[in-house]
Formats: sequence, structure tokens, C-alpha cells
Amino acid sequence: MSTPDSFHPLEFTRLTEEEQLAASRHFLARMRTRRTVRDFSADPVDFELIENAIATATTAPSGANQQPWTFVVVSDPIIKRQIREAAEVEEKESYERRMSQEWLDAIAHLGTNWQKPHLEDAPYLIIVFIQAYGVVFDPETGEETRHKHYYAVESVGLAVGMLLASLHLAGLATLTHTPSPMGFLSEVLNRPPNERPFVVIPVGYPAPDAQVPKITKKSLAEVMIHFSGAAGESEDAGP
Repeated sequence: MSTPDSFHPLEFTRLTEEEQLAASRHFLARMRTRRTVRDFSADPVDFELIENAIATATTAPSGANQQPWTFVVVSDPIIKRQIREAAEVEEKESYERRMSQEWLDAIAHLGTNWQKPHLEDAPYLIIVFIQAYGVVFDPETGEETRHKHYYAVESVGLAVGMLLASLHLAGLATLTHTPSPMGFLSEVLNRPPNERPFVVIPVGYPAPDAQVPKITKKSLAEVMIHFSGAAGESEDAGP
């Protein structure tokens, strides 16, 4: 139960309407330039950009403020190769046996296959883990106590979105990679039993000759419904 000393005043700066619109439009314009990149340059990236992006991700809301995430950053070439080799084993099996034809048809326009050179080419890999439950150790007895994490998947998803936005605004390219199954990541990175791999994010600069698929995003009218007015009538987002 909360007590009076459990709270402190909110720090909030209210912008003028003009400032709000300018900030909103600028952010939208920047994020519309974000693309998934599979061709990376080996050019080095300042590690502070990675640290700052992860620090930003950790400001995401989480169920009961339990912050059920771990961000593992890999720049060691040997470990990156281990991850690539293990991922390609799973990906090859998926492309050749696990994935239905419907699934293969759905991703055909992206030009992907089981080979994942970006896992070695990108200067950094950020592997995000979900903490399925929390663990507390008694320093005197060494006894382990587990406690439930609430909305862990949703919480980590929110954090990853903020991570990707931060990396993009820092001028870096990213890819969200989810080999299936991903259990090998726990083994390669020596993670504890309460952590489950969620996504692998290669980070760096795009290769000079990098290309991306010609795709479009759904319009606002297709994805937003606005209920307004006393009668609760819904409106779409317009043409």
C-alpha cells in the first residue's frame, strides 16, 4: 500500500500549442525515415550511443514498475559469429521445413533467406531478454526467492519500441531479428533460467550500397478510429 512519502511532485513542462505541434511533426517526420536494414557497414559506432539508447529504453513503463528486461550488448567478433552460426542453423530449418508456404509467400517480397550475415557485419548486437520472473537472493543464506512479473511481454515490447526510436534518432540503422526457436541465445550468452530471449537487434551504419524493399505503411484512415461527440459516434482518420 502506498504511503504519503511514496510520492513526489510530477516534473512536467507544458508546451505551447505551437511547440507541441512542431515537436510532434518533427518526430513523425524523423520516424517515417526509419527502415529495417540488413546490409551493415563495419564502420565503428560510439558506444555511448548504444548506452544512451538502452538507458532510454529503460524509461519505458512496465507492469508494477518491475522493469523485466535485460539488454545484452555484443561487439566481440567471436561471440557474434557463434550467434550467427547458431541462428542460421535454426533459420535454415525454418525456411526449409518449419515455415508453411503461406508464411513463405507472405515474406517473399522482403527478399530474406536463412543466411544472416548482418549478425556479424553490424558493429553491435543488442539481445533483449524478458525476465519471466524476478529472483532475489538472501545474502546470508543464499536462498533464492522468486516473484511473479506482471505484463512482462508487453513491458519489454514497449521498451524495445523506445530503444529502436532512440537508435534511429541517433542516426543509426537497426534490424529486428527473431530466429525461432531462440533458446541458443541463452546458452551462448550464459543467461539465467528466468530470462527468455525476445529479440536480436543488429545496430550500426548502413552499408554504402544498402537497399531496402519497396514497401508502404497503412494509412492513418486504415488504423485509427476516433470516437468523439456526446453521442459517441466514431470517425475514421479521413482520406
